[in-house]
Amino acid sequence: MRAAGSRDDAPALAAAAFQPHALTLARRWRRMRKKDLAHQVGVSAAAVSQYELGQSRPSPAVLSRLALALAMPVPFFAAGFSAPVMAGQPHFRSLRVTSQAERDQALAFGEIAWRVIDVMEQHLDLPELRLPIVDLPEEGDGGDLQVAALDARCAFGLGDEPVPHMVRLLESRGVVVLTLPDVSDKVDAFSHWYGVRPFVFTSPRKNDMARSRMDAAHELAHLLLHHDAEPGSQILERQATAFGSEFLVPSSRLRDELPGRLDFERLQELKSRWGVSLRALVYRGHEMGVYRDHTYRRAMTMLTDCGYPEPGDLGPREQPALLGRAAQLLADQQYSAAAVAHQAGMSTELLQLVLTAGSDRIEQTALQV
Repeated sequence: MRAAGSRDDAPALAAAAFQPHALTLARRWRRMRKKDLAHQVGVSAAAVSQYELGQSRPSPAVLSRLALALAMPVPFFAAGFSAPVMAGQPHFRSLRVTSQAERDQALAFGEIAWRVIDVMEQHLDLPELRLPIVDLPEEGDGGDLQVAALDARCAFGLGDEPVPHMVRLLESRGVVVLTLPDVSDKVDAFSHWYGVRPFVFTSPRKNDMARSRMDAAHELAHLLLHHDAEPGSQILERQATAFGSEFLVPSSRLRDELPGRLDFERLQELKSRWGVSLRALVYRGHEMGVYRDHTYRRAMTMLTDCGYPEPGDLGPREQPALLGRAAQLLADQQYSAAAVAHQAGMSTELLQLVLTAGSDRIEQTALQV
């Protein structure tokens, strides 16, 4: 006799509580087209569309085959997570080099991570969202962006000193920062809101501290300035870069510290102090009139000849730590990562991927589920 609530009952129970959005989420995460999924499962593409639209529900047998094809546990499709409210549009910088499927997969990863955050917040308090309100005129120019960046620095309590750790700064203010998994290797850094929290996604391909700091500052600009703006505009991207540059190094300090002539030894000292690239320093110097056109072109040619990484390498990229620390706190309270995975309706392998994306190198070694 089979015990009530046994594993054999799982498909029937999940089919009864089936959530259409979970199927869409799993399919986008696995980057699978409806017709390909339908072929693997033995149903029509129209049937898959009807499942995702909520017009019909898969039978327990079909749901088991869907779960197998998508490499998801059956409870994932009935775990009680509705789609999060996602205000605004994601600010992707790589629209021309990535497919819609790749962007959908990256967004699906964010939603899977949101499930983990939701479970964690039922058991502990994560940092409260505390982002400043920054005003930028609709036709804001460079001066307006400088003022906005300085206002943000003031709100963060930075004064005019270097930002110690850009990623940790975001996390301390309630922003979830994740390193995109390798499956999304063509997707550059981007930001998006999931429910009441903003998420910033960084690229693992940019294993350089200066570039990762600029990525984080760039995405902070989108979160503060472009919440309701239509993404994809080069104007918005230039604004975010200008804001990020000013946020990392205020012009009032940089103008006094830049060498009047092309002195790479001094520029490397500034790179180490402020955590920005030599290219960024030279560009800003040219923009402020410290370096004339011919000096700027010569400097950029020299840096191009040096290749990557550029001189004065600062080390690997800044990494997040919030999710790893939260998982450790839960473990200390006898709530294991496996329990988090069970409540989120996902496999321990998928949870491990999320925790790794939100943890630094030291924490990753201690977070094996």
